Amino acid sequence: MKHLEAGAAHTGAAARLAMLVVIAAMAGGAAHADDPKSTSRAVVGAMSGAEIYDHVCSGCHMAGGLGAVGAGFYPKLAADKKLVSWEYVALTVLNGRNGMPPFGLPADQVMFGAAHFSDAQVADVVNYVRSHFDNHYPANVRANQVAALPHPASSLIGPQ
Repeated sequence: MKHLEAGAAHTGAAARLAMLVVIAAMAGGAAHADDPKSTSRAVVGAMSGAEIYDHVCSGCHMAGGLGAVGAGFYPKLAADKKLVSWEYVALTVLNGRNGMPPFGLPADQVMFGAAHFSDAQVADVVNYVRSHFDNHYPANVRANQVAALPHPASSLIGPQ
């Protein structure tokens, strides 16, 4: 009888340990999505405009650029006539708009939750959004054009 009780206790302990491992793995995955390091230049640096959109932008603007309404308003990018102006799109990415954070801060300026895109990355995202999601605008914005636009300064944005 003692042998059966010991086996049951061992099986219960193993099951609890397995459950803790599963819970820890799930918690680790959820925390990574909110970790600012997952949107650092080191992570997004080699990504294309499409990959940056999928990795960063689609969290609010959704897959297919459909936007969302609920806890907030995230405008749709699909078939958006505002995208006719590449400057409008680039300035929005660089400086943010309404609740959207700026993504053009200098690399040494840290804002929780905001990725820091280079001018080339901003151009890639602008070109991707303007030429996808039923938008048919030219995808020819270059990094030097983005560099000539006003970029945000953390001193003007204030604490986040």
